[in-house]
Amino acid sequence: MADELTVLDGNTFFVSDRAGDVEPGDLPNGFFHADMRHLSKWRLLVNGRPTHVLTSRSVDYYSAAIFATLASVNVGENPSISIRRDRFVAIGLHEDLTIHNHSDKPQTITIDVEYGSDFADLFEVKDHAPRRGHTRTEVATDDVQLIFHRDDFRRQTIITFGPPFTVGPERAHAELTLEPRGKWHTCIDVAPVGTGEMYRLRHGERTFGNPRPDMPTSFEQWMAQAPVMSTDNDVLRHTYRQSLVDLAALRFRPLKTLSYSLPAAGLPWFMALFGRDSLITAYEALPFQPHLARTTLEALTHWQANEDDAFRDAEPGKILHELRLGVLTMVGERPHSPYYGTHDATPLFLILLDEYERWANDRDFIRSLKPAAMRALKWIERYGDPDGDGYLEYQTRSKEGLVNQCWKDSWNSILFSDGSAAKGPIATCEIQGYAYDARMRTARLAREVWNDSALAKRLERDAATLRERFNRDFWIAGRGHYALALDGEKRPVDAMTSNVGHLLWSGIVPSDRAAQLTRRLMSAEMFTGWGIRTMSAKDAGYNPIEYHDGTVWPHDTALVAEGMRRYGHREEASHLALMLIQAAAAFEYRLPEVFAGFGREETGAPVEYPTASRPQAWAAGAPLMALRTALGLDAINGKLRVDPHLSEGWGEVRLENIPIGAREPAASRP
Repeated sequence: MADELTVLDGNTFFVSDRAGDVEPGDLPNGFFHADMRHLSKWRLLVNGRPTHVLTSRSVDYYSAAIFATLASVNVGENPSISIRRDRFVAIGLHEDLTIHNHSDKPQTITIDVEYGSDFADLFEVKDHAPRRGHTRTEVATDDVQLIFHRDDFRRQTIITFGPPFTVGPERAHAELTLEPRGKWHTCIDVAPVGTGEMYRLRHGERTFGNPRPDMPTSFEQWMAQAPVMSTDNDVLRHTYRQSLVDLAALRFRPLKTLSYSLPAAGLPWFMALFGRDSLITAYEALPFQPHLARTTLEALTHWQANEDDAFRDAEPGKILHELRLGVLTMVGERPHSPYYGTHDATPLFLILLDEYERWANDRDFIRSLKPAAMRALKWIERYGDPDGDGYLEYQTRSKEGLVNQCWKDSWNSILFSDGSAAKGPIATCEIQGYAYDARMRTARLAREVWNDSALAKRLERDAATLRERFNRDFWIAGRGHYALALDGEKRPVDAMTSNVGHLLWSGIVPSDRAAQLTRRLMSAEMFTGWGIRTMSAKDAGYNPIEYHDGTVWPHDTALVAEGMRRYGHREEASHLALMLIQAAAAFEYRLPEVFAGFGREETGAPVEYPTASRPQAWAAGAPLMALRTALGLDAINGKLRVDPHLSEGWGEVRLENIPIGAREPAASRP
């Protein structure tokens, strides 16, 4: 990551080396748009050689600047030529190339831009799979078209050069003479073409600090809408801003009819619409950017399943897991059109629906989504519980499906304390908590918004029954915590994991057990000093660098802290929230998707996970939820309630212009 230069705008992004170049290979670099790589080769050669980088940096999330000189630079030999590349991404790609002659003599140089595209599906890049399909190149006077097709699927990359370039099938070439102290400038545009539409860059004047994305809310409006923070906590101030910037960078509109935009899940593998990720991110951001929640609910309602499809793990009423637009999905090899292999997104949809109503008081919108909510409830009560035991359990029906369909969706995430893997169907504990909370929240909407008291009473009865049964069947008295899951034989999967912290967030836990869980979660086996491990360091499956079996996930820790607050454990919640924000300082104030689970006393600083996404949506939202936890922000009957509890180290914190209904109150430390 340190040697990469990344610019992005929603589901369009460019990852290169520090020089701005891309070499063909197995790395996830190149210019990507809508789940496909549109450039797999992109190199600038001056006098036949790559440039020597002086400085390379991202300026804004959508732009970068590279300063370089000739490759012949050496000790005692300083070329008189400087080279600048300015790169901008906004659906399309634009590069400004400027070359200066700093000598008093004319300088003759050659410039070559090499290009090519393998048009790899992002799944092919990730899995190092062979590419299939046909490519060809069409050359015109000032542009070249790289064209891909497979069956009826087609993509193009159109590269346009200004004079004096001569364009060929694999490179554009120019020869020029720079006058003494002279300067030369040209522009290069790269436009991906998909679904018959060419996507040229749309950032207005193509200047730094002036993003103009193709969506209803500009970057300036986005930042202006967010609450204004004043604090003497330097890490908090930087992390708060970076979180807002990253959420802005990840925004895209999978449907043009959406009111606003919503974030793609994360760079590089998850630059797409994900159900669970979008719902949790929107929940985290509600007191800061509430329209993310509305847009997420709109989009997920649009793609709510209406048929039974085993290949896509779809049943009527289910909320999607992942939507992809690449060739493997479009020709039917992958089920992501969309894929529905998530068992928690449907109850999370109902949770967000209720929380959005509390903050936005957007009752006409909530009424319009009652049919979608009823379909989601039907899925929970019927399809999500195939054996009728009252618990939501998953098992894929698809040859391309996910083995695990909870938030810990890697193949080996559901382990017994001895390290052995559970076999399905699997009912994880936190999904039962979500189902409980979804019923309670939907009951409130039924009573207060939909005027359906009969439905409200039924859902509250069902929730109470689930709560009683769950606390009987999942509690492991001998270990003092809830089971991670019930396996296919209804045996408790007895590893101690962070999933139990989500139960606190859901409200399904009795108060006495909540105190016991809080103590356990804050003990050395679970708390690293920066966050909560996904698995106890005392269990056999623990590995501090295993994706879901001992690492720390910022969104996970933030939900655990919010759960502690729910049960009144304010000091622990506030301390945990602060430690998570402190961890951001080790990552340039941008929390990654996941980091290693080593203890603070062991390493002194958080340790990176080798393939973590960054920026990543629910990690960017985690500091916002941590701030909500510490300041005690809630929407009650259309009014903001502020009940801060700031543990030692927070310093002075003030948050103004918090959006709630038509009001914009302020929250601060008393």
